[in-house]
Amino acid sequence: MFKSKRYGFSLFLSLLLVLSIFLAPLSASAATELTVFVAASMTESMNQIAELYKKVAPDVKVLYNFDSSGTLKKQIESGAQCDIFISAGQKQMNEMDIKADPKINTQKLDLMMQGTRFNLVSNKVVMIVPKGKNPNGINDFKDVVTDKVGIVSIGNMDVPVGQYAREIYKNLGIWDKLRIMNKTSYASTVKEVLSQVAAGAVDCGLVYSTDAATSNAVDVVAEAPKGSHRPIAYPAAIMKSTKNQKAAAAFLNFLKGPESVKVFNSIGFVVLGK
Repeated sequence: MFKSKRYGFSLFLSLLLVLSIFLAPLSASAATELTVFVAASMTESMNQIAELYKKVAPDVKVLYNFDSSGTLKKQIESGAQCDIFISAGQKQMNEMDIKADPKINTQKLDLMMQGTRFNLVSNKVVMIVPKGKNPNGINDFKDVVTDKVGIVSIGNMDVPVGQYAREIYKNLGIWDKLRIMNKTSYASTVKEVLSQVAAGAVDCGLVYSTDAATSNAVDVVAEAPKGSHRPIAYPAAIMKSTKNQKAAAAFLNFLKGPESVKVFNSIGFVVLGK
């Protein structure tokens, strides 16, 4: 009788163990993983928003991939899993939008879910120098072609901030001169420009005002002249390959909401949401 009870208890424990093995993966997979590809200049704001979103949607795990918009676009084009793409420029989004100008979307890519695209935030391009280290008095975008500047850091041409920099200097009529002078250091992301300036590796650099606001190692000395570049807008859209359309739409709506707007504004973005 005693052995029978022990046997029954052991069998009960065994059954509990088997059930736990089968139930554990189910509970672990209950959370929806939302993969969001985001322009590097939004790192600080989007990380803060992810923390806020945990309270609203605890069953959704937001996974970010921060990089230059050009690099992110290439990764998506190559088949990387992405639910939402937020670019720092229209060009990268247009290149995967089948309804965009065919002169831009030359490959006729159809990677974006139609009807989900909107402009989230806007930004400004500013010139920065190392904090408290500006012996030559750099204070104008045109200073890059004078003796005041030895090296200026700007983004690569596949990086939106680099594209804006080229546009600014072309409109100022000094882009060709700057290239001939061979005093430009190119960076793969806007964060790399910020790092180069903060470290004093270059005399100045061009970044977004929001990037400058996140660093205590740089000073802003000038803002891009009015009309020197196209208006800056960060488009956001759900990707056609997503398997989490409902969760993606909910997260984009949260980005337009008051909590997210407060975060964006605190860093210097202007929320568009159109």
